[in-house]
Formats: sequence, C-alpha cells, structure tokens
Amino acid sequence: MTFPTLLTSRLRLTEVQVEHAPAIFEIFSNREVLKYYGMDPFQELVQAENIVRHFKNSFDTKRGMRWAIINNDDNRFIGTIGLNNLSLGMKKAEVGFEIHPDFWRSGITSEALHAVLDYSFEELGLHRMGAVTFLANDASIGLLKKQGFLEEGKLRSYLFQNGQSHDAFVFSLLREEWNA
Repeated sequence: MTFPTLLTSRLRLTEVQVEHAPAIFEIFSNREVLKYYGMDPFQELVQAENIVRHFKNSFDTKRGMRWAIINNDDNRFIGTIGLNNLSLGMKKAEVGFEIHPDFWRSGITSEALHAVLDYSFEELGLHRMGAVTFLANDASIGLLKKQGFLEEGKLRSYLFQNGQSHDAFVFSLLREEWNA
C-alpha cells in the first residue's frame, strides 16, 4: 500500500520523512507540548530520527500511520497526526497528534483530524476510532468532543510520565456517528 497524502484547504498531510526529524525534535523536546503526551521530552536529535523510523515501521507492518502536517502556504512542518494501534481486521484504531505551539488554537489540529477521520472511515473502512487523553488535557478533550467523540470512561494508571502513573480518559467515535 502506498502512503496516502491528504489535502485540506490549509494543509498537506504526507508521510513523515527523515528530513522532518529536526522539526520533530523541536516539538518533542518542548516540555509544554509533551505535558500531556505520555512520554518524556527528547534530549537528542537521534530520538527524533528513531521515531521517524518507528512511524515507517508501523506503516509497513500495518499497525499504524503517521502523517506530517505541512502548511500549504510556506511548507512549514507543523506537527504530526496519526493512527495508533491500527487493526484493519478489527476495523479500529486510536488517533494521536501533536503540533508546534505556534499553531495551537488555530484550528489546524481540527482540520487535520477531520481529514484523518474521513480517510479512516471512508477509505480504510474503519468502524471505531478511539482516543486516550490525560484527565487535565482540556484542549485535546475539547477538540475530540467537537469532532463528535464520546467519553467512554476513565482508565486507571494508564499513562506513565515523569516517573508516575496517570489516569486517562478514553473516547471513541463510530463510523455511523461520523456519517450522521
């Protein structure tokens, strides 16, 4: 399968490449970006290069897909969005994303998420999209609810970051809800 490119009015979603590693490092080394991400900030560029390889391997093994979010106007790398825990046979996945703080509250993540949901339900034929958030991640929770996700419950000690366990909310969106 060829990696799909998704287009929106402001964005081009394309496969994450090794040339994106410096921009990924800038985002993933920012403590504010990773505050509710479930991992510790990157310390070295090689970590960004490794995550690019991980994204490629996930796609090659059909366990995930990760798009680079590129601004159409200036080709700037904004962040990534993608499918985790992809199971084509079970017709489900979980969505995850992060963007550079320069683009927070600009509608970029909402626009990218809409394109990924369309692709996931219409082209991949998924039936369920899940999402997991830290309890205090109000921005992501608001975005998910705006896109039609429903809160299913709390996962106790589900995420581990900064040396401690954290509870998380789990959300889902079903294809028939998306199409309604």
